[in-house]
Amino acid sequence: MALQEQLDRFKKQQEKCQSTLTSIAASNKVTSHKFTPAPAAPSVSARAPAPAVKFSNDTERLQHINSIRKAPVGAQIKRVIDLLLETRLAYTPEQINDAVYVDINSNKAVFDSLRNNLKVHYDGKRFSYKSKHDLKDKSQLLYLVRKFPEGIAVIDLKDSYPTVMEDLQALKAAGQIWLLSNFDSQEDIAYPNDPRVPIKVDDDLKLLFRGIELPRDMIDIERDLQKNGMKPATNTAQRRARSEVQGMSSKPKPKKKKHEITKRTKLTNAHLPELFRNLTDNKS
Repeated sequence: MALQEQLDRFKKQQEKCQSTLTSIAASNKVTSHKFTPAPAAPSVSARAPAPAVKFSNDTERLQHINSIRKAPVGAQIKRVIDLLLETRLAYTPEQINDAVYVDINSNKAVFDSLRNNLKVHYDGKRFSYKSKHDLKDKSQLLYLVRKFPEGIAVIDLKDSYPTVMEDLQALKAAGQIWLLSNFDSQEDIAYPNDPRVPIKVDDDLKLLFRGIELPRDMIDIERDLQKNGMKPATNTAQRRARSEVQGMSSKPKPKKKKHEITKRTKLTNAHLPELFRNLTDNKS
């Protein structure tokens, strides 16, 4: 409401100034017609009529700011997090207000939600983006991947720093890591390729491995792994049960059988013979 009042006051002030300037310009024109200075003795103090002053129209910007501050808390938090993610800088509440027009100090709900957000770090003065893994460059990225011999999800690394995806591809091209897709979730997993463990596999063993036909269902694969004393990385049965509970794989409803009129049907609309033509034809 305070912003809207300021906007109305600004409009009235602008209209008043414009009318004043118009009247001044009109009076100057009349005066110049009545009192024409002699060409022989021009007056030193005589001046040309002042041009009309144009005030900058700031209405659209004020309306934009007002719409942002009236938006839901979640929408305002997203604007702030997007700013922190793109710039990777620390901002005070005043700087955030100047950048994205979100007034954190005047909105307690936005301030509390932003301070407790998992993607935001607040040191008491400034807000900054907080990724799951605090990485700065490619060497730290490689060190982290090597700490997870069972693999680490790429989605957990995407927001570590701006060029992390390019560094992952560079490490893969250099043969320092593997980027493989998870068969179950179709997400990329980064695995370390330890150069200290060179393994040479015979061609006969490769042919034997590739000749093994795997079951088509992941449940059968997990069962075979458990029989051989290995723990599967996925649990397809549990995932499918969870999806059925959430209604993701709902069964189609059976179609109702259409009932036709027969000789045993009790007729209650005998006064409408056109409805029972089929029955009459069957009798005949």
